[in-house]
Amino acid sequence: MLTITFKDGKRREYEEGVSLARVAEGIGSKLAKTAAVALVDGRLEDLGGVLRGDAQVEFLTLEDERALNVYRHSASHIMAQAVKRLWPGSRLAIGPFIDKGFYYDFDNERPWSPDDFALIEEEMDKIIKADYPIVRLEVSKEEARRFFQERGEVYKIELIDNLPDDAVISMYKQEEFVDLCAGPHLPSTGRVKAYKLMNLAGAYWRGDERNPMLQRIYATAFPKKSQLDDYLFKLEEAKKRDHRRLGRELELFMVLDEGPGFPFFLPKGMIIRNELEKFWREEHTKAGYHEIRTPIILNQQLWEQSGHWDHYHDNMYFTNIDEKNYAVKPMNCPGGMLVYKQGTHSYKELPLRIAEMGLVHRHEKSGVLHGLMRVRAFTQDDAHIYMLPSQIITEIKGVVELVDKFYKMFGFSYAIEVSTKPENSMGSDEDWEMATSALINALREKGIVFKINPGDGAFYGPKIDFHLQDSLDRTWQCGTIQLDFQMPERFDLSYIGEDGEKHRPVMIHRAIYGSIERFIGILTEHFAGAFPAWLSPVQARVVPVSEPFLPYAGEVRAIMERHNIRCEVDERNEKVGYKIREGQMKKIPYLLIVGAKEAENKNVSVRHRRQGELGAMTAEEFAGKLAEEIGSRALN
Repeated sequence: MLTITFKDGKRREYEEGVSLARVAEGIGSKLAKTAAVALVDGRLEDLGGVLRGDAQVEFLTLEDERALNVYRHSASHIMAQAVKRLWPGSRLAIGPFIDKGFYYDFDNERPWSPDDFALIEEEMDKIIKADYPIVRLEVSKEEARRFFQERGEVYKIELIDNLPDDAVISMYKQEEFVDLCAGPHLPSTGRVKAYKLMNLAGAYWRGDERNPMLQRIYATAFPKKSQLDDYLFKLEEAKKRDHRRLGRELELFMVLDEGPGFPFFLPKGMIIRNELEKFWREEHTKAGYHEIRTPIILNQQLWEQSGHWDHYHDNMYFTNIDEKNYAVKPMNCPGGMLVYKQGTHSYKELPLRIAEMGLVHRHEKSGVLHGLMRVRAFTQDDAHIYMLPSQIITEIKGVVELVDKFYKMFGFSYAIEVSTKPENSMGSDEDWEMATSALINALREKGIVFKINPGDGAFYGPKIDFHLQDSLDRTWQCGTIQLDFQMPERFDLSYIGEDGEKHRPVMIHRAIYGSIERFIGILTEHFAGAFPAWLSPVQARVVPVSEPFLPYAGEVRAIMERHNIRCEVDERNEKVGYKIREGQMKKIPYLLIVGAKEAENKNVSVRHRRQGELGAMTAEEFAGKLAEEIGSRALN
């Protein structure tokens, strides 16, 4: 007999060799139908797996992201089976799950097009309807190699050859189709309910351009058709909200061939940018930060001292001045530390919070550049906090509170990840353990739920990353908090303690917007270009119904400007209906229609871009209301 301990702490005894599916059935028929995979002693296992000893078991339904990943991976096998049925000569590469879906790479002589998707989906439907059991097979390396060699699956053979000689190889079988795979998978093909093939792309085998180019089919899958429909709707909506298109239409910014990855901000885009920076400065002043600005170019010795020359060299730009090597800064931190070193600091000054809107340059490959989201030059809203070891938890919590305040201002919800020590790290394991524990303890004291992201920390320290969720449920990594014991050591930073001796401060690197450019791109798509009034480049436009009312329109604009409202008059000789439609297309929050009645009564007819007609009111009354809306930085 063996004992299974469940998530709620309850225990049950079973005969050795019992399957996980039988255990689920014993708990209840509903669980047996909804469970997709099991977590056994922390490892994901097929429901067809059997237990040989005591274990902790949790059954996961498709409401759990881990089970949803298994669901999508099983869908990739169904797609591969369909492709092999339709084009038997296709050779299989890999087919993992990805965010919101999956893909599979194939080597096929015939180039596919989206026109082939309907044929593939029709065959997938047959496989799903047949509800084939998905069975795990375990064989030796030699047996696996022979199996795939007989079928000419050269990519599978290469994967097998990279495994240890004594490895037990797992394969998954559904009817005639067998794939090399670590698993786990759903119990049967019929468990997949809603999917759609999305697009095609080329992909080098194992990401190496020296290898063959394969055809990659991307797809998405969800447990329910309603979820799939919602996702597809949001994808279409995302196309309409593309910040690159809106940036052109609303005259906010542009990226030209003369400077790929180096965005140009236009006058209206600069208004948004300046408003964001104004809010940033106000809040940082309240939070006790002091602002600095450091040079863009600094010498090689500094970057060697910081570790960037060894750990970040491929992402940097370089120049030669007076026969000496210099680098364009990819990060603001080293310059900030030089500022700290210019004076002697007492423990009484700490924590010392130093902020910088710093322009940085990083070399990105041309293929990944994307509007404002991925650029080569951007402004980080950096800050560095120098503190006593005893102040670490308090300062981290303070930064978390400030980040929360910023994101709520724009209506964002967010998730938090703690990223731990990467392979190319600096410093001892002890320092990393201490820093990581401090980040985790600060979040726990705040009662914040977070995930661990193993191995994705900065090379000098672990970090907390904030992932925003926008109005289309997409996530964006923006804010970060990095705890650093390495840079203060490398730059020999110190403070005078209570004992009159020199001590080493601890340092926090942090950003909230992350990149001003990227944040503006995110906001543009989040609001679909319809920015809140306080951010809108034009907050109100006066629309005279005909030329005789231009003088009164000018009077209305003057009233708006006295209240510091960004206002313009549409002086074009066009019909009023056209002017209104065009104003709505430009996402202007308020249109003020003026004609004979308005001029006589000194009123304006107010039209909101979403709410429509709001009625007539005096220009002064409207200006007061809008000024209040702007001053409070309201979202609506």
